[in-house]
Amino acid sequence: MARLNDAFRRRLSTGTVVCTDGVFAFGQEALPYILKLVQAFAAFTPDNDPHGEHDFGALNFGGERLFWKIDYFDREMRFASPDPLDPSVTMRLLTIMLASEY
Repeated sequence: MARLNDAFRRRLSTGTVVCTDGVFAFGQEALPYILKLVQAFAAFTPDNDPHGEHDFGALNFGGERLFWKIDYFDREMRFASPDPLDPSVTMRLLTIMLASEY
């Protein structure tokens, strides 16, 4: 699972990325920097990644704490994926939000 999540997060090409209103409030010019921080995130520990899935992270930007989270949906993005390890039936969704929006 970690391998698939890392590949998606680093390339942002095999799923969908969304940001909350709080993240958009930084302005469009900030979004590329925020995405680069998410793509480069590597601070996984047993405390913040107890299942070893690399599906959640926290970082700081512009004086705010941000969270990012990967969720797994079916290919139509309507229901949970029947098998998150199978890319043929799974779409990954990366959400970037302010910690206060969680």
